[in-house]
Amino acid sequence: KKRTVTQIWNNGYPDSIYLNAAKIFQSIHIEKSKDETQVRYADSSEFPMMAFKDEHSRRVSYELAFNALKYQDLLEKILLDSGAYPCYSIPDELTSLLVVMLYDLQDRKFQKRIIFDEEELVADVQEVGLYLYRYVCKTKLAAALARCRIKYDALSIEYFLPETICKQEKRTSALPVSAWINTFKISIEDVIRDLEMKGFKKVESVSDFDHYTYAVDQHCPDVLFFPSSLKEELLNLDLFADYKLLLQ
Repeated sequence: KKRTVTQIWNNGYPDSIYLNAAKIFQSIHIEKSKDETQVRYADSSEFPMMAFKDEHSRRVSYELAFNALKYQDLLEKILLDSGAYPCYSIPDELTSLLVVMLYDLQDRKFQKRIIFDEEELVADVQEVGLYLYRYVCKTKLAAALARCRIKYDALSIEYFLPETICKQEKRTSALPVSAWINTFKISIEDVIRDLEMKGFKKVESVSDFDHYTYAVDQHCPDVLFFPSSLKEELLNLDLFADYKLLLQ
């Protein structure tokens, strides 16, 4: 039976992803002085976590949390400017969930997320999601974001990122993806054969990358490099789902 990893979501995430991302964000969000504090967060120890379904779910949870962290100031401004915060039905214990789900909602252009039949629903996630997506609240949130962008003449929310983070992201996006071969489960030759059967072509170095290509590390033959643009596709290969190739 073919192994698969968690799908790549374009219409929202399962409740467990939001919950775990909120827990991570709760632990890393920027603490502000009492004079600056307008959005209140509860103690991080009060927030439960769910087991990660697979490695892709773990990565998506961390990515969502760190995206919320990057835009924490903007997201808090949107919540305050729209009047969506404070809300008597959303306690401080769920503020981190509110921020994380707001980031995802604006990233989806305020479109409704799809809930799959097999998904395990979490009451807190459902409550916060419904609150954010209510017509009046959603409209006010979108309007608050638009006002921020107009005020700063920003074509996208990336404008609000500090310059140091922008430079880091540009460098990161240009780096090749590296993975090492788990030789306890598969041989190097079998991995190469599998990749070539799937249409990958070996090149001499990362400077020769052209989409479905890979290169072997010159010093470590069990380490492979791929173009950064293939990261999500790689995670859905059986080699990664079966932990025969491990993403670094």
